[in-house]
Amino acid sequence: MNTTEAALGSLETANLRDAWKHEAHDFTPWLAENLDRLGSELGIELEKEATEMHVGPYRADIVARTRMDDSRVLIENQLEEANMQHLGQLLAYLAGLEAKIVVWIARGFDEAHRSAVRWLNDHTVAPYAFFAVRVRVVRIGNSPLAPVFEVLERPSNWDRSVRETATRGGLSELGQFRRDFWAHVAKRHPSEVRPGYAGSNVYHLVEEAGLRISLYLAVHGVGIFLCGKHGESSDAASSRIDPYLEQLRTALEVEQISDIGLSFFRTKTSDRANWDSMADWLHDRRLSYESVLRETKT
Repeated sequence: MNTTEAALGSLETANLRDAWKHEAHDFTPWLAENLDRLGSELGIELEKEATEMHVGPYRADIVARTRMDDSRVLIENQLEEANMQHLGQLLAYLAGLEAKIVVWIARGFDEAHRSAVRWLNDHTVAPYAFFAVRVRVVRIGNSPLAPVFEVLERPSNWDRSVRETATRGGLSELGQFRRDFWAHVAKRHPSEVRPGYAGSNVYHLVEEAGLRISLYLAVHGVGIFLCGKHGESSDAASSRIDPYLEQLRTALEVEQISDIGLSFFRTKTSDRANWDSMADWLHDRRLSYESVLRETKT
């Protein structure tokens, strides 16, 4: 043996449970704080919005945003083999969260699950995108465990779409639409949003309550709801939201209100003739929310 040659080890695959004992308590929190590792494999920069977010009777593992155009990303985790129950939950989350990108992570995917993801990509149009990602942990000898994300399924034109979006200055068609709308709001009500913003949600923090008022733009209207501080789970914030709900119901003159204080103004957002009324509604309604949060004794 040539003594000048370096000793080379062998890459070995370890058990996922050696790295993360529990899916919800260990893997989800770790991934939420290390989204850059996943994002580098997907080709997008991710920023955490929330973990364990309520969607009907279920909880979405991780909800993130893309830094490119602030599109919402749904990430569902499994430390076991992919199964159809999680696929059904993903589709329910997709509707409830208005997510555009769905990332399904599991220890492994059989052909039926990969085919389901391919079908979704083949039968939806941009900006919707579905990913199947296999997660592994590896080591060389006694080295620390290292996570590996392997993208098994993605939209056929995904890499080209990402490059084209970056070439256009980092905004998709949807991002440009959002920027135009929020610029209109900023011109009419400068206190609501900074010019040039292109996200779907605008947040106003009310320090006295430790809560944020979220203004959002959707396909069929605009809305407002309450949430915790950046990165805080909905469970952590819900106990602080609850004391304000009855006063909000009274202030907004509604018979019922959801557990996040959601209210919605339904209109056709693509018709720019509606933008004045949408901007005014958001401004007036936000002031009402802020008044309740500042004045209600908890």
